[in-house]
Amino acid sequence: MDRIFNIKHLSLRLRIFLSMIFLTLIASVLIAAVSIYQFKKEAREYHQDRLERKENSIVEHINYVLQNTTYPLSTKNIPLIFKEKIGEISDVHSMELNLFDLRGNLLISSKAGFKQDKETPKINPSTLKILESTIDKRYVEFQKVDTTNLRKSYTYIKDNKFKPLAILNLPYEEDTEFYDKELKGFLIRFGQVYAFMLLIAIALSYFLSSYITKSLKVISDKIKETELNQLNEKIVLEEGSKEINLLVQAYNSMVDKLEESATILAQSEREQAWREMAKQVAHEIKNPLTPMRLTVQSFQMRFNENDPDVKKKLDDYSKTLIQQIDTMSAVASAFSNFATMPAQQNETLNVVKIVELSLDIFNEDFITFSSKEAEIIARFDRTQLIRVITNLVKNAIQSIPEEQTNKQVQVDVFREDENVKIIVKDNGKGISEENKDRIFEPKFTTKSSGMGLGLAIIKNIIENYNGTITFESDENNGTIFMVSFPITK
Repeated sequence: MDRIFNIKHLSLRLRIFLSMIFLTLIASVLIAAVSIYQFKKEAREYHQDRLERKENSIVEHINYVLQNTTYPLSTKNIPLIFKEKIGEISDVHSMELNLFDLRGNLLISSKAGFKQDKETPKINPSTLKILESTIDKRYVEFQKVDTTNLRKSYTYIKDNKFKPLAILNLPYEEDTEFYDKELKGFLIRFGQVYAFMLLIAIALSYFLSSYITKSLKVISDKIKETELNQLNEKIVLEEGSKEINLLVQAYNSMVDKLEESATILAQSEREQAWREMAKQVAHEIKNPLTPMRLTVQSFQMRFNENDPDVKKKLDDYSKTLIQQIDTMSAVASAFSNFATMPAQQNETLNVVKIVELSLDIFNEDFITFSSKEAEIIARFDRTQLIRVITNLVKNAIQSIPEEQTNKQVQVDVFREDENVKIIVKDNGKGISEENKDRIFEPKFTTKSSGMGLGLAIIKNIIENYNGTITFESDENNGTIFMVSFPITK
């Protein structure tokens, strides 16, 4: 039974709907309660003010009688003074009144029934004490007789020398019929308005709960469909709350990160596949190379030299075969180098000197070198750094057409913040726009020969040292490769 009414087991849509209805009910009850309280408060204040006004008017009337009486002003003469006037005062003010002596004994009353009463009314001693202790010598006592609220006011009547003569008592019956009728009418009208508001609240609650949960359902369905190995669609909501929009933004951001992760994973998988293939190719090609070369050379040496034509033929054949074998060996070496990069040797090097040394193997006179400093010390693998420089310079040379007259390859080394910068610039044919995004891909090349692994290998080398390699190229105007890696001493 408890599980049935457990709100946690309800759907979000139903919880939102019930919550809004509940809030509407609570608000209506609170409004009704406050209204009833306000009506009753106004009724009490009204009767309190009315009693005070009546009391002030009667006191003024009594004082007027006292000022114009021929009897000496004393407590015992009060019945004589007001014998003919008390009925008149009561009729004028539509109010019953009683006059008591200072000990609480009845002196005279406008109510004729007191004469037939077996027991003459008296003021309660506790009431007398409270009256005497008050500053303004006035006290109002509250009583409830059956269903009627009764107020009894007590105040001193004084002579012209402010000496107390008697105690004026005014019994005041609160007539709540008017306020009860007004309250009843208000509650009826409020009930009608509330019924209408409840219908609107139900409709609005249903609409809002459907609207909110609809957006959440879209997000939930998209999350269920999201996978790493597929292209995930982003959520597009034309209108939504701030919270829903934040949730959508978080999901779309997650989709972007998943796409990046998928790209990195795919690239990693491709590189791993290339490594495995390179190892296999190197193993399969290198095995027969040495025997083939030795056999051809031995055959060439033992062949009959007396047959000039045959020797020439065999010599041509041998050269061709050796050339092919060398090509196969180069292919195997390239794949092998890509598959297994040499272990890094963190050597302390003078980068300027190593770059300059790397350029010494080139005979081209259009290669120039410059450095602002004679010494820039960094930690790098000497062999791999030479490999980076020679590969970049070789590519720069090969990018310049043979028929071009003004050939230039410029190599610059300098320090920038905490990094070493190596710039290799040429004025060759440049890289086309369609090939720029693929320039560092393994097996990609624009050359007629070679396996296209050079740039992929040097990129791997540089990144292993937390460096970067970038390029700028203008087709038909040349290319600039920029290598940067941190100076770690």
